[in-house]
Amino acid sequence: MSFEEHFKRISGDVDFASLRWTQTESEFIQVRQNRLDPLSLIKDSGYMITVSHRGGIAYAASADFSTRGIESCFNQAKKWADICAVRAVCDFSSIAHKHSQGTYSTPIKRSWESVSLQDKIDTLMTACEKLKTSTTIVDWAASMRYNHIRQRYITSNGGDVEQEIFRLVPNLYATAFENGESQMRSLYGGGLARQAGWELIDECKLQEQAERIGLEAHQLLKAPNCPSDQRDLLLMPDQMMLQIHESIGHPLELDRILGDERNYAGTSFVSLDMFGKYQYGSELLNVSFDPTLPGELASYAVDDEGLQAEKKLLIEKGLLKLPLGSLSSQKRAELSGVANARSNSWNRPPMDRMANLNIEPGETTLKDMISSVEKGILMAANRSWSIDDSRNKFQFGCEWGQLIENGELGQIVKNPNYRGISEKFWRSLKAVGDLSSREIHGTLYCGKGELNQAIPVGHASPPCLFDNIEVFGA
Repeated sequence: MSFEEHFKRISGDVDFASLRWTQTESEFIQVRQNRLDPLSLIKDSGYMITVSHRGGIAYAASADFSTRGIESCFNQAKKWADICAVRAVCDFSSIAHKHSQGTYSTPIKRSWESVSLQDKIDTLMTACEKLKTSTTIVDWAASMRYNHIRQRYITSNGGDVEQEIFRLVPNLYATAFENGESQMRSLYGGGLARQAGWELIDECKLQEQAERIGLEAHQLLKAPNCPSDQRDLLLMPDQMMLQIHESIGHPLELDRILGDERNYAGTSFVSLDMFGKYQYGSELLNVSFDPTLPGELASYAVDDEGLQAEKKLLIEKGLLKLPLGSLSSQKRAELSGVANARSNSWNRPPMDRMANLNIEPGETTLKDMISSVEKGILMAANRSWSIDDSRNKFQFGCEWGQLIENGELGQIVKNPNYRGISEKFWRSLKAVGDLSSREIHGTLYCGKGELNQAIPVGHASPPCLFDNIEVFGA
């Protein structure tokens, strides 16, 4: 008898039960200063059983796939569900748990396994050599991180979903140093993280990017400091990723709004009564939760509570509509939400996470945005971030800055930073790039929860132009 069949046999005497099996394989290859670093290969497999019974809900996890191991894990989860029932914040047995069926697999054109290890190393070695464009480049590296995740989610009432996800994260960086100062450039701030196969290496033009990054790191050493004044701010997609993540994504996580993260990752300036009423940004701001976008880092068919993934607008024409709230949080808050219950491993329970959170494209070309600016600055590629516990007041720094004067890109500046307050900042949005300017980025390391869970999230965005923002140099 398979472990799935055994789970279904023993789980019939509770209100609801699910088993989520996850197997992960991760590889990391890096060439630094033209030398191959030690290779990394990690494999991990286990399962988590969730039990909802008599108003309580609880979890237990194990890597023991024997009959005895599954029974022990189930009984532990059931025991804790009974204990928690008398202290539960709501009647979890009244949640309409889903029993979804289906499959999902990352669409890829060329598998990671079809390329030999030597060819992967050679690709990185060539890119690494091209990063060293000047004697001022003192540290440089080219790397690839690859994840292969297989997951099966089954429920006590017949739900059965299989998902297979392939993630690839190429990265480059070059650090230039001269006269006591250093400057660094990287591949989109390390944000070129996608669901993809080897084709991503060809699509991102790794060798050409390497030479550009080395040259730009050297250019920044010679550049003047970013001015400190008020300017229109044009954020490129690799910095919009961070802006969306910190000042929209985290504040809209419903468990955070309900207070679950208060002692660890902070709370939110958003309150339950704002949904359907609060003007989060200008009418140009349309923000979607979209786990269905092919190639984005956190795409999937079903979340870790079995809810079918679908695209939903969280903010429409600037108006706040929906939180990032999973089934259990929706029940607690009595609000609608999305399919965003996610965990980073088989031994962590799911919670409200961003998945893919995107700015919907507008109608303005990048060229037209630049030409519309009389006094402004373009910033790209995040290198530092600071935001308060309620995800409201923030200060972010970028790798690359370029002044915009009278509708034209001008002087390169180093150490570009900007600051603002989320509400005022998003209401100052005055142009959103069109579909042709949209880029898909992401990060593997969004941290939240105790014990901490670092999880992949995706952010697709065009460039965005903001009116009269405070900018400053380091």
